[in-house]
Amino acid sequence: MTTKLPVADRVVVRRATLAMLAGDRWAVAGVLALHAASALAGLATPWLLGLIVDAVTGGGSGAVGVVDRLALAIAGCVLAQGLFTRYAEYAGHRFGERAVARLREDFVSRMLALPVSVVERAGTGDLATRSSVDVSTVGTMLREVVPVVVICSTQLVLLFTAVFLLDPLLGLAALTGLPPVYLVTRWYLRRASPAYLAEGAASAELTEALTTTAEGARTVEALRLTDERIRSGTTRVAGVWQARRATLALRSVFFPVVESSYAVPITVVLLAGGWFLARQTVTLGEVVAAALYLQRAIEPLDRLLQWMEQAQRGLASFARVLGVGQVPPEPRGGAATPDDRRLVLRDVRFHYGDGHEVLHGVDLTVGPGERLAVVGPSGAGKSTLARLLAGIDAPQQGVVRLGGVEVTDLDPAQRRRRIALVTQEHHVFLGSLRDNLVFAAPDATDDQLRAALVAVGADWYADLPDGLDTPLGDGVRTLAAADAQQLALARIVLADPDILILDEATAALDPSTARRTERALAAVLAGRAVIAIAHRLNTAHDADRVAVLSDGRITEIGAHDELVAAGGAYAALWHSWHGS
Repeated sequence: MTTKLPVADRVVVRRATLAMLAGDRWAVAGVLALHAASALAGLATPWLLGLIVDAVTGGGSGAVGVVDRLALAIAGCVLAQGLFTRYAEYAGHRFGERAVARLREDFVSRMLALPVSVVERAGTGDLATRSSVDVSTVGTMLREVVPVVVICSTQLVLLFTAVFLLDPLLGLAALTGLPPVYLVTRWYLRRASPAYLAEGAASAELTEALTTTAEGARTVEALRLTDERIRSGTTRVAGVWQARRATLALRSVFFPVVESSYAVPITVVLLAGGWFLARQTVTLGEVVAAALYLQRAIEPLDRLLQWMEQAQRGLASFARVLGVGQVPPEPRGGAATPDDRRLVLRDVRFHYGDGHEVLHGVDLTVGPGERLAVVGPSGAGKSTLARLLAGIDAPQQGVVRLGGVEVTDLDPAQRRRRIALVTQEHHVFLGSLRDNLVFAAPDATDDQLRAALVAVGADWYADLPDGLDTPLGDGVRTLAAADAQQLALARIVLADPDILILDEATAALDPSTARRTERALAAVLAGRAVIAIAHRLNTAHDADRVAVLSDGRITEIGAHDELVAAGGAYAALWHSWHGS
């Protein structure tokens, strides 16, 4: 069951937007100045055309010369506007790219700081959508929407101001088209943000469904689950379609009302201008200039309102991106005593969500250098116990302590250095074999990297064409499941933790290779505690102690020979394993 990550509210989004602008304030100021200069240069053209009209209608011997000079002035203003616009857009895109780069870095940092349990419950679909679609949408908003909003808003303010300066009465007439635009925009904005957030959530659910189906394609085929997965995908697609229909319904009201309002102020200005002209309170050139100003206002107003829809998408995506940072970080507690490496569980009880209790009062102590095997039937709670030992989850009752400090209270970085959990799910990162190893030990030499591979029996690395520099990962060179497991174990050798927890970490290896690998690990990690969730009882045979977990309780614990001699549950498992 997935748990949705939070979404930031409007206050958080507003503060983050202002902080982003303040972080590059000089670039923002430069963009605003260039756009303002472009808008001012554009204002001159209608005014100069109005002067030409007045010069022609007024007649006189010098009218031709006046018109020529005004025409040259118009050409100069058009050239200046083009240059200012070019550099304004260039500066705006540079600002947008820098801002997006910082946003991506911050998002990756926030995502990597998430507790593992939160990431698992959120699911890959939500995180994948936020890290790709949402970040990309925010980038589009910063690169394209913000400059358009700035320049169009500046142009509109200056254009309407220019009409008022020509004649206040014409200015009042020009405002007649704004009330319907204001009302429908207010109506739209109140509904757009929730609608686009719902659309983003529906897209995340669809991504989750498609991702899990693709990753489990072989399982789907083997268990004949194709029809069920198709129904699941169809349901998610229907959810996306429904969410997009809701946003489409908003746009189908918003844009027709807005576009039908464009002609209103021009019509009113021409009618009022004719009436004022008949009473000689304005000149024909002023009426023409006012009509041209309003005609020119259509384009920035149209662009502003059209990009407002994209801005709503961008703000909704920004809220989802920022929401990742609202997940409480892992607590940064104290440090365990260095010379005390005992892992102690006392009366540990645990359940997932509101479900039934998985572990019931577990008591266990693992000393430094001890090899403990945990065995038991499927569903006994072995993997849950491993997660509690690693500090991924915290018990609802009881404590899990390392060196006298609760594991979940340890500083996350220290906990990961001291306790390592390796499961049967391994990942080969896109990069060279060296890249896949060194993040476990950044200062390791090539000889140490090779030694770690040899220690876990990864002899296949010697056959790679470029050795440690051989590229690995999807689409380059895909490792077999067994090789990927050995690569993960080699990372553990390099990380050198105090406590190693193996949750069926050698499941992909054949029995003989798995046994050799486990013994090699035990030799390499001598002095470190190794807790193995064993699905093969050969692992239990080689351990110092064996703990039998059944129905969430430890029913037996002791050395292999002792438990076999006792004739209990472990002895039955051992004899069944050997067919005796």
